[in-house]
Amino acid sequence: MSETTVRLQPGDTAPDFTLEDADGRPVTLSETLKSAGKRVVLYFYPAAMTPGCTTQACDFRDNFRDFDAAGFTVVGISPDTSDKLAEFRDKEGLTFPLLSDPDKSVLRAYGAFGEKKNYGRTVQGVIRSTVIIDAEGTVEKALYNVKATGHVDRVKRELGI
Repeated sequence: MSETTVRLQPGDTAPDFTLEDADGRPVTLSETLKSAGKRVVLYFYPAAMTPGCTTQACDFRDNFRDFDAAGFTVVGISPDTSDKLAEFRDKEGLTFPLLSDPDKSVLRAYGAFGEKKNYGRTVQGVIRSTVIIDAEGTVEKALYNVKATGHVDRVKRELGI
């Protein structure tokens, strides 16, 4: 069951990827960086429509204008299907892209999938994480094993927003 989880560090090149969004359209990190001309707050969460993930997504939604004004775009990634992400987006009024990573390849590349503690047991799963990527595709910050509640405020503090 043990799988080595490689964690990204500031200064690393963010792994490029293409994943489907909630509407089934492909989204590529490098294209997002190029077209937006902004830094990216890439956050990884276990499952749409669960209590913690809903809290975290709604916190990002409620603070989206602050991130946008500070030159950041927010993107969420989970192993959920595009259909489930569309339902989650519509139900919660989410205003940023949600991307589907069903084979967990991007989660693994970012160190957001691997061994974690769940109710005292060691299991394989999504590690709630946030990676801040600059406009050139370099990791600025990588935060792992974060809590859903209060995380957005922590990210804002760390980014000076």
